[in-house]
Amino acid sequence: MELSIPDVRLITPRRFGDDRGWFTETWSRRTLDIGFCQDNMSLSAEVGTIRGLHFQKPPHAQAKLVMVLQGRILDVAVDIRRASPTFGQHVAVELSAAAGNQLLIPRGFAHGFCTLEPGTQVMYKVDDFYAPETDAGIFWADPDLAINWPVRVDQAHLSPKDLGLPRLKDIDSPF
Repeated sequence: MELSIPDVRLITPRRFGDDRGWFTETWSRRTLDIGFCQDNMSLSAEVGTIRGLHFQKPPHAQAKLVMVLQGRILDVAVDIRRASPTFGQHVAVELSAAAGNQLLIPRGFAHGFCTLEPGTQVMYKVDDFYAPETDAGIFWADPDLAINWPVRVDQAHLSPKDLGLPRLKDIDSPF
């Protein structure tokens, strides 16, 4: 399903259920031909944990397929492609383990999420390996982005790294 930024897609894989529970194919190259090479997983203990907004610069830019294994998140993708008509705009979607939905985020987007339940586990596939020398980000609460986060700035749980990220207007986007 396409969203307000056409390159970002909401995907809900089909679940096959019976009295034992359900089975789903979370990703297949037949339906999504992306050369994923690494899976990442996080556990966030507290509601209101913010991770992001992160991206990797070329030559190690990453596309991501994000899914929730336990709990719920507000997942956000910000377009940082300079020549894009949607530069600086974002898509925000609730993902949950119960719904089994996923967000496909192409290269050229900053990504972040806020946990909506305690003990939330998020997993995402990426199409390039983590390269710390290309690691970058944007401050999650940048007022120019106008993201309606479900947590106040003074109540968010953040890493020191994420607290110090620059605003969008202060970065030179490599995309």
